[in-house]
Amino acid sequence: MKEEERILSGKIQADEEELYEQGLRPLTFADYIGQEKLKEKLNIYIKAAKKRKEPLDHVLLYGPPGLGKTTLAHIIAREMGVNIKLTSGPAIGRPGDLAAILTNLESFDVLFIDEIHRLNRSVEEVLYPAMEDFAIDIIIGKGPGARSLRLDLAPFTLIGATTRAGSLSAPLRDRFGVVDRLNYYNKEELCRIILHTAKKLQVAIDLRGADKIATAARGTPRIAIRLLKRVRDFAQIKADNIINEQVATEALAMLEVDQMGLDQTDRHLLLSLVQNFDGGPVGIDTLAASINEETETIEDVYEPYLMQIGFLNRTPRGRVATEQVYDYLKIEINKDKQQKLWK
Repeated sequence: MKEEERILSGKIQADEEELYEQGLRPLTFADYIGQEKLKEKLNIYIKAAKKRKEPLDHVLLYGPPGLGKTTLAHIIAREMGVNIKLTSGPAIGRPGDLAAILTNLESFDVLFIDEIHRLNRSVEEVLYPAMEDFAIDIIIGKGPGARSLRLDLAPFTLIGATTRAGSLSAPLRDRFGVVDRLNYYNKEELCRIILHTAKKLQVAIDLRGADKIATAARGTPRIAIRLLKRVRDFAQIKADNIINEQVATEALAMLEVDQMGLDQTDRHLLLSLVQNFDGGPVGIDTLAASINEETETIEDVYEPYLMQIGFLNRTPRGRVATEQVYDYLKIEINKDKQQKLWK
């Protein structure tokens, strides 16, 4: 299954772009639930920049998909009182594409580049003087007669977002003045997001129903909202359009999402690790081949949450299933082999 097709994927799906623009995206820090320490810091940086009448320092936001990096970029631009231009690393194919975007920015505008770790190296090099000196170097002509022309840019703020901060080159990463990670949300925060979103969607839901959905949302607001929409469909047809604990439980069972927030793909990975490799350690490439998945997808999509809930460990020798996995799968542990690995 493609990552974008999974209901528990943190990546935004095609039909969700329009929905987020229909009033579901928070517009201010006050409306943005969660990430309290990060919000406090950004609020201070923004107020200080406005007081000095300077652009905000360049910001790098990293963390798993679906936690609100794009939303924060919108809020930053709104709080600064400037426009925001949205693009992504893969969409900027040539240096000329980036130059066209940069020269159209007005003073203090925000340029948001999603998946910034996927920028072409030649494009990245154009960013260096743009970020440091608000200027770009254009090569005019070819061969021995070519010459470099420097164009001044309006002062701007670059906000980069990435799920793989370690993949950024050191020269690019060092040019960001603010570097912060977005963390997974706790259940209480997700409940607040679900109740708030349900109100905007005019969905009747009680606290227990919201709690049930939040428990399965893997600490990710985007997944919580997606599950809410699917449970809403179930309630509309099967339960008088009201979401309570029982309705949420039945709807999640229909979606094959369990109480731990795991779906068939997660369970397939864990079963393969336990049954085919005796709980590990096993190399990531071997594990990926055993479930017919890309290595990068396992590292970026499946592993972070499985490690967060204590089901998986990364060791120098490979991936290892923890004792909790055996309890979850109701499989007897080979204690002689695994006891040493868990120490």
